[in-house]
Amino acid sequence: MSDTPRRAEKPGKPYRRPKKDPVRMLAFEALRAVDERDAYANLVLPPLLRKAREKGGFDGRDAALATELVYGTLRRQGTYDAIISACVDRPLREVDPPVLDVLSLGVHQLLGTRIPTHAAVSASVELARVVLGDGRAKFVNAVLRKVAQDDLDTWIERVAPPYDDDPEDHLAVVHSHPRWVVSALWDSLGGGRAGIEELLAADNERPEVTLVARPGRATTEELLAAEAAVPGRWSPYAVRLSEGGEPGAVDAVREGRAGVQDEGSQLVALALAAAPVDGRDEKWLDGCAGPGGKAALLGALAAERGAFLLASEKQPHRAGLVARALDGNPGPYQVIAADGTRPPWRPGSFDRVLMDVPCTGLGALRRRPEARWRRRPEDLEGFAPLQRDLLRGAMEAVRVGGVVGYATCSPHLAETRAVVQDLLKQHPDAELIDARPLLPGVPDLGEGPDVQLWPHLHGTDAMYLALIRRTG
Repeated sequence: MSDTPRRAEKPGKPYRRPKKDPVRMLAFEALRAVDERDAYANLVLPPLLRKAREKGGFDGRDAALATELVYGTLRRQGTYDAIISACVDRPLREVDPPVLDVLSLGVHQLLGTRIPTHAAVSASVELARVVLGDGRAKFVNAVLRKVAQDDLDTWIERVAPPYDDDPEDHLAVVHSHPRWVVSALWDSLGGGRAGIEELLAADNERPEVTLVARPGRATTEELLAAEAAVPGRWSPYAVRLSEGGEPGAVDAVREGRAGVQDEGSQLVALALAAAPVDGRDEKWLDGCAGPGGKAALLGALAAERGAFLLASEKQPHRAGLVARALDGNPGPYQVIAADGTRPPWRPGSFDRVLMDVPCTGLGALRRRPEARWRRRPEDLEGFAPLQRDLLRGAMEAVRVGGVVGYATCSPHLAETRAVVQDLLKQHPDAELIDARPLLPGVPDLGEGPDVQLWPHLHGTDAMYLALIRRTG
């Protein structure tokens, strides 16, 4: 029996069944997974696209449109919610989530793409008929016709409070970030309106795919032979796929000799490897190694010097990902599942230690736009003790004269400088190293000695790095 509700046929006008549009059905399915299961789009979308291709009749242009609909809708969700709220007669929390997903997809097509107005509305109404039924499709039609009366700039002027009245709320609506995230990013960035607007806008841009040529296993020259490949900006091992190329089509990536890795993550590993240590340089530790990108680069760099890398990850399934990333590493290494706050290794065992700690992920909102709506200010309290325990564990693991790299993919001051300053107060035998000279050619690194990278300044995730030497 059909799921589509029957409707009385008007005299002389037979009932028309809705047409299924595979692109918009796929986009809707992805948004429902993100909403219902707290899934991440970058994990949900690839298998959906692969399944659609296998069924046939779903080409590269379809995949590109589906991807744009999903990511564009998620990135601008806050702005679109404000616009939809102005067009309905009830609070948004009283609109069923599947209806809101269809509406958001429709608003993005109307205000965020070049799809003609009539096509955006009719396609959204057809989708609503398929997944919601004819009754709620009429509601979708009515709302989208109101939205279609103005362009995005006009709507924003209408629904966003004036900047002079409430700067943070204005930026939150205009750039589709929660207010508390706007405030936190602004505190970390400092400066006036221009900088924060540029940062928030960069968070809403589609990031390029960046590859890393793992030293001794692949070269950038090899990767540059890929379609639409251009050199990285800062890392000597980085290659960017400037037009959204498919990493899986690159032989070196498929074979594990190269990987997908943001240039900010590459720079963190390179800076730690370049930091001066006193005495021997034989044993390295990656203490939070999952899923393995930094570990694979560190392992290759260590191999060039004849050094051993221990890659430790608390979660066994993530330790498996690390082992896969390191498989084929030319030098000695070991992967273990262990807790960096209660480690199995002896104190003072390592010459270099990287501790890339779990965090809110506010530095990677370009890649995981839905994370901005899931995180809450109270999440910081949950991460804070673990971040401090892991950094203390790193300081105990490194020998006198060795170096610890504290890294996190969040620019929030509570997860970066506050953690490092607390450690320095407790450890008189620790001193900060100026990390800036260890990122040669990279501009706008601030006053140091720690480093904060930014999407709008460096084209990377907002990675933070502090280098700490144990002195006694």
